Amino acid sequence: MTNTLRFPPAEPAAAAEFFAAELAFEADPDDVVRDLESGAAQGFQLVETRSAEAFAHSRIPTAIHLDYRTVDELSTKDLDRDLVYVCYCESFQCNAATKGALRLARLGFRVKRLSGGITAWRAAGYPVEGDEGGHTGVRCAC
Repeated sequence: MTNTLRFPPAEPAAAAEFFAAELAFEADPDDVVRDLESGAAQGFQLVETRSAEAFAHSRIPTAIHLDYRTVDELSTKDLDRDLVYVCYCESFQCNAATKGALRLARLGFRVKRLSGGITAWRAAGYPVEGDEGGHTGVRCAC
């Protein structure tokens, strides 16, 4: 038996349910940038969850900053509860977006996480503000 098939694949219905659920929690940079470029970004807001220093150095255009450590009822009192908040951080190796999304969800907000963070965004060649796409050496500090 091959390593790939050592564990049998899920039945199609179970696989469809799993992947649909995964997409309910994640957005990819390609979909987000297409929405931003086409002007179809209604309904969601990008949220940078890294440190204020990291946000000052580089960020995805249109993103707001909410350091995941400070997400609470007071820091979110002016957020629109009708929007979906798409949280991002540095990369797959960083979990600030997950922590921010968790805090927002616990406060009753609808959330998704941007797959791969700003690193995947840059790797796809999409624009960033602040450092013009280069790496700043600022760590996410999560």
